[in-house]
Amino acid sequence: MSEQNAIQWPQGAFSLDMKERIANAKVLAVGAGGIGCELLKTLVLSGFKIVETIDLDTIEVSNLNRQFLFRKHHVGQSKASVAAAAVKQFRPDVSITAHQANVKESKYDIDFFKQFDLVLNGLDNLDARRHVNRMCLAAKVPLVESGTAGYLGQVSVHVEGQTECFDCQSKPVPKSYAVCTIRTSPDKPIHCVVWAKDLLFPLLFGPSDGENDLDPDGALIRGAKESAEGFARKVFTHVFDAKIREVLETAEKEVWEGRTPPRPISLEFLKLDSNAGVEIGNQNASSGSACATLGLTNQNEVWTVEQSAAVFIEAARQILENRSAEVGSLTFDKDDDLAVEFVSAAANLRSMCYHIPPQSLFDTKGMAGNIIHAIATTNAIISGLIVIEALKLLAGAGDASTCRASFLRQDLSNRKFIIPTMLEPPNPGCAVCGTARLQVRVNTKQTTLEEFLKKVLRNHLGMIEPCFSYTRATDYVSWLYEEGEGLEAEEIKENAAHLPKLLAELPAGGMVNNTVLDIQDQRQHLKLQMVITHQETWDEEVHPHKFVVEGEVPVVATAEEAGEDGGEGAAAAAAVQGGVGRKGGPLSLENADGTFNIVESEDEGPAVKPAQSKRKHVAGENGIDSDGGDGDAKRAKVATAAKGDDDDDDDVIILE
Repeated sequence: MSEQNAIQWPQGAFSLDMKERIANAKVLAVGAGGIGCELLKTLVLSGFKIVETIDLDTIEVSNLNRQFLFRKHHVGQSKASVAAAAVKQFRPDVSITAHQANVKESKYDIDFFKQFDLVLNGLDNLDARRHVNRMCLAAKVPLVESGTAGYLGQVSVHVEGQTECFDCQSKPVPKSYAVCTIRTSPDKPIHCVVWAKDLLFPLLFGPSDGENDLDPDGALIRGAKESAEGFARKVFTHVFDAKIREVLETAEKEVWEGRTPPRPISLEFLKLDSNAGVEIGNQNASSGSACATLGLTNQNEVWTVEQSAAVFIEAARQILENRSAEVGSLTFDKDDDLAVEFVSAAANLRSMCYHIPPQSLFDTKGMAGNIIHAIATTNAIISGLIVIEALKLLAGAGDASTCRASFLRQDLSNRKFIIPTMLEPPNPGCAVCGTARLQVRVNTKQTTLEEFLKKVLRNHLGMIEPCFSYTRATDYVSWLYEEGEGLEAEEIKENAAHLPKLLAELPAGGMVNNTVLDIQDQRQHLKLQMVITHQETWDEEVHPHKFVVEGEVPVVATAEEAGEDGGEGAAAAAAVQGGVGRKGGPLSLENADGTFNIVESEDEGPAVKPAQSKRKHVAGENGIDSDGGDGDAKRAKVATAAKGDDDDDDDVIILE
């Protein structure tokens, strides 16, 4: 595309040259969901004739209200395949190829991305977006990124060397809540929703995984002759009455200083009858919805305590009686009415115990089902803006000077709903396209290599196959850890043997205070440098995962300057000068590693200077191979390097 002459924009938008350029452009549309359906339609109606689309998901009932290319008989089929077939009905002469796959699979490598003139994103998760961004940077293919959330939306353009990449600005990352907060001291509605969805629901209806200790004494086991309604009432009394009284009796007085103690809810004092707007024990109750049985048809209404109790008992009864074959294997599904009703009622009852405002069924479903309620019109507007930016890139033959980042607002700003802004230049402190470093504070004496790889490199930084090396400053002994294809069986076995070791106990002196890692991910063509700072103690309420990734480190202090224990001296020597993230609302919900994560806009910090090399290449200064042979450093082995070779949500980010 760069070999073409630029077409003046917008004057040449409808010229014959532009029409030909559009028809010959090869475009990859990533995602065939809410934005993707609108995008594919707009592309083919705008004259694009060579399109490929990729999406792993299959069509669900909840997609049908806004993903207009799908019909009820398509439920369970591939989104990419059905969408491709549907848009061909608009333009039969279009060549459109569908891939039902994960864009992160190894076959969708740099060479795959290089074949396209443009990549257009309509994804709904941060991890995949970051991966596509890195692939486009490595392949030097322009990327048009997008996202919507309700009435809000955005479109941005990312061109290697001209604009900031997707990772140049901090993105929403999981905010973790310790399990003890969820179980004993909730103070937000989401705490109660997580408790109901991820603790109580699987305890009663899901598989036994041995990790749910909400009922260590077995008080919530159903008796052989116990009725479904009787068991539901027993559960109610146990979790909303007896357990709350237990908390009040066992907790220290200081726990409730500055806040109101919880109050138990006794079922015997609740009048669950028609006077309270509910009716329990209806023998003609439907088998699909507790709310329908009880006449609670308004999803936006906030239930009273009596209504919540009635829904709790009725939903549990219907699951136990009408779906007994599923009990023991049920998992929460946002499209399962009874599951959503049970979780909503349980969350509301717990909220009432702890003086937290209860939520409507609609709002609770959104939190429990990780739903940002989508609007088809927003998706249509954003897809139109994506195509406009794609046309500008084609007209400019890869020059992004006429492109803009556009933000769709819910309210007017200067009498405008769509606000265009100039594109930002590349961020020098970006870990992906810049040259800065990351600092990671972690307890190197308590964190294993396996935990470091999973929590920091894979989950936090989004790496797929991380490899790294470090060199001990005192005697220049190096250690290299690698993953991916090409490793011998002995090397894989040796790597696995190091995984349970503490960072400080690894070879070559271990990863201790002021260790500098040269890290790369060959799958993503990502290189960075990371400075380890040992931190002994942590506030687990603030940092449940016990690590912090911070921005650019201007100077790496010596061990003498910082102190062996990585205390205040180390923190001062590694002062952070990185950027500040943008703020936004909660985006998704998940649980991992003994904590519950709620995606909110937290500072993620820029980072990092690229490492110097890759596996299967000639050894570079840092001991990791660069282009050529095996190099001086053997994988996952202790090696000696030559002395002197030291390497000195106003942003709407997610969603559909």
